[in-house]
Amino acid sequence: MNKQTKILTGVLIAVVLLSAGVLVWRKLNPQSAQIAKITQKGQVLQEIDLTQVKEPYSFVIEGENGALNTVQVEPGRICISEASCPDQVCVHQGWISDGSEPIVCLPNQVIIQITGGGSQVDAATG
Repeated sequence: MNKQTKILTGVLIAVVLLSAGVLVWRKLNPQSAQIAKITQKGQVLQEIDLTQVKEPYSFVIEGENGALNTVQVEPGRICISEASCPDQVCVHQGWISDGSEPIVCLPNQVIIQITGGGSQVDAATG
């Protein structure tokens, strides 16, 4: 066996061992819960563990003067699907599934923020 073959064999063995180590580590350290915290006027209305959601469902948040927000929940993600506010920014934001940005409805004073489960934010941004 020449020198190049020995080096290539060593690199391949190292890659296989590293891959196996990563798989074992991920199996032993499952992803932590993704908690969607829903607040209105600073008061926590609900906390939903998105990793435990099995079936999609929705509910309505009522506010002052007939303000309404319909919240859709699916396994691993959440959104506001309907709102009585005039600008509809919260609806257009769509689904969120990590803590990189919250859903905010300023007119109805509703905030949905995800904590835990890691995030898509890298070290350079936060």
